[in-house]
Amino acid sequence: MLYLQFLFLLLILYIGSRRGGIGLGVVSGIGLLIEVFIFKMPPTAPPVTVMLIIIAVVTCASILEAAGGLKYMLQIAERVLRKNPKRVTIIAPFVTYMMTFMLGTGHAVYSIMPIIGDVALKNGIRPERPMAAASVASQLAITASPLSAAVVYYLAQMVDINSSITLLSILMVTIPSTLFGTLMLSLYSLRRGKELEDDEDYQARLKDPQWRDKILNTVSTSLDEKLPTSARNAVLIFLMAIISIVAIAMFPEIRTITEGSAPIKMSVVIQMMMLAFGGVILIVTKTEPTKVPNGVVFKSGMVATIAIFGIAWMSDTYFQYAMPQFKSGMVSMVTQYPWTFALALFIVSVVVNSQAATARMMLPVGLSLGLSPALLIGLMPAIYGYFFIPNYPSDIATINFDTSGTTKIGKYYFNHSFMSVGLIGVICACSLGYVLGQIFIV
Repeated sequence: MLYLQFLFLLLILYIGSRRGGIGLGVVSGIGLLIEVFIFKMPPTAPPVTVMLIIIAVVTCASILEAAGGLKYMLQIAERVLRKNPKRVTIIAPFVTYMMTFMLGTGHAVYSIMPIIGDVALKNGIRPERPMAAASVASQLAITASPLSAAVVYYLAQMVDINSSITLLSILMVTIPSTLFGTLMLSLYSLRRGKELEDDEDYQARLKDPQWRDKILNTVSTSLDEKLPTSARNAVLIFLMAIISIVAIAMFPEIRTITEGSAPIKMSVVIQMMMLAFGGVILIVTKTEPTKVPNGVVFKSGMVATIAIFGIAWMSDTYFQYAMPQFKSGMVSMVTQYPWTFALALFIVSVVVNSQAATARMMLPVGLSLGLSPALLIGLMPAIYGYFFIPNYPSDIATINFDTSGTTKIGKYYFNHSFMSVGLIGVICACSLGYVLGQIFIV
């Protein structure tokens, strides 16, 4: 019966993923009701902590966007790309990686994609090479960002198991490993696919007058807009917030209010810091609050919150109910073959389309199996698997932004532009992460 119920769980996740975003969250609510009232599973607590972290970070990042800070960051990124146009395939993935690292979300990189494609085309480089790599790198960086809900959730859970684990010790594993994965997928991308002069599909587009005009005459740039000083100030304040969070995480005594008491949890600290610095940005830059909900970051962040609300609650209810009976078999398999837990993380991520939701679903499973924190943190990049099915917003947007048509979903659906770079990035990141986990996680 448990296996049938698990298939039911996957079916609900699949149905929800076909509707995307909020649909995934509310369809999971249907699954939760059936679990509780038909399958008689005791409901677990909703994922409040993860949701509050996302709301706090998204609020601050949305205020940054409303203040012009994201455009300021975009202009810096564009200058870097245009100064090194021949190296766009190597540089672009690291540009999107850094944007996600700073913001804790990969939804802020859409505006840079047309610029990456423009730089590539103007220099005779197949746009698929930098664009697909940049899309994957932007999501791979989530497990390296001190602001991402996935990282903060891992930290909150790990501290309860081992008090010596800090935000810094997690980042010492995830940052080098994901940077290594990004480097490997970028190097692979240098020669992938046909050159533009040999690509039949691209040459066919050049013969179509409408496509030819789009390809040759459309210039995507952010440099023609003069931004106010407040945009730069917003970025500087946001950087101060990130530095402050890392500093507080490094020194637990700062979080100790009274002598002998336990330090304030980092999940709470991040929520407070993001709200506070969002307020500072709002006041210092004199940003109109009504602009904040209209940005891309706010909308995508709120959708992610609702999706995680339903996904994590439904999945956690099932796993808490089923774990006592699954545990013995899973322990022996994972003990003998540690990489199998990475495969489990990856498969769940493919289905739920969210790293935070995957972390919320699977980390308690790993801990209940008795897996070591070193292993769980080392394999953390495996919670990014949703490139496998090309329906994630950043991948779809990247395909649409590539006027050359080289970034695409293949004839057989799974042979799409993001598959090879995604697999290389995740496998390389997990491989190095596994080694670094044994070194830095005691």
